[in-house]
Amino acid sequence: MTRLTAPMLARATDFIWLTGRVLEQRRLAFLFAPAPATGTSAAGAAAAGVLAALDAYRSTDGGYAYGLEPDVRGPAGQPVALPTALRVLDQAGALDQATATRVCDWLASVTAPDGGVPAVLPSLRDYPRPPWLPVPNEPRGDLLATGPIVGLLRKNAVGHPWLERAVDFCRDAVQALDRTHPYEAQAALAFLEHAPDQAHAAEQTARLGSLVREQRLVLLDPDHPEQARPAPGYAPGEHHLPYDYAPTPQSPARAWFTDAELARGLDALAAAQEPDGGWPIRWAQWAPTTAVESRPGVTLEALLTLRAWDNAAPAD
Repeated sequence: MTRLTAPMLARATDFIWLTGRVLEQRRLAFLFAPAPATGTSAAGAAAAGVLAALDAYRSTDGGYAYGLEPDVRGPAGQPVALPTALRVLDQAGALDQATATRVCDWLASVTAPDGGVPAVLPSLRDYPRPPWLPVPNEPRGDLLATGPIVGLLRKNAVGHPWLERAVDFCRDAVQALDRTHPYEAQAALAFLEHAPDQAHAAEQTARLGSLVREQRLVLLDPDHPEQARPAPGYAPGEHHLPYDYAPTPQSPARAWFTDAELARGLDALAAAQEPDGGWPIRWAQWAPTTAVESRPGVTLEALLTLRAWDNAAPAD
């Protein structure tokens, strides 16, 4: 079954060209370029455009800032923005040793004594931020930021002394998970997918899937949202569906869900496209610009998820 139809993609493309930041427009051109027009030189030029747009968000301290993650404002690099930057670099095939060394050097400078990086640093205190993002006086490592960072760096086989302690931090944090919430579970998955010990990772992935289902952190039937349990502090209706944990058929979380559960979720994702061509944000909007800046990126992720699952489906 094809869920991402040509008219849907056309509407989404128009939406991103109309409302997207330069970064999202460049990513669209790179990730969804028509196949006949994408030769080696064209693909290289498109990737270079993505990297140039991303570079504008680099902070003088070595991190990423300036609203790369729209809910995190200001000029000071924040660890919670780094997974977005690394994902863009990974998609563009540019998360190499040289880039990773620069990033890891910065991470080493902001790492907490426990070996992890906090989601945000005290430097955020002077800038606008959402009410659910407290600024700590004494930062501690946070799996929410550290897990995706470590996972993407290990996926690209980079080496750096910072990674050794960070891997240990993530392994201990995942093993200690009991009561959790969807974004933390996603961060744990990002680490486990590329963890050094894959036998142990498989055990923890299965345990995590049981926690997600037992604690009702996934909406398995979009027609019955009352069956899921919104996490404390989340916005009304801020549910996570199976595709949020398994955005591709290759995701380790694929085994958590039946074919029917995944199909219902993907059908709901396809149906969520709005009349303007974009997909909505599901978290709370705390400032006038955050939804405007976030929706093009959310739309790109919806397109990538639908395309990944369509590509794995048998031909109609």
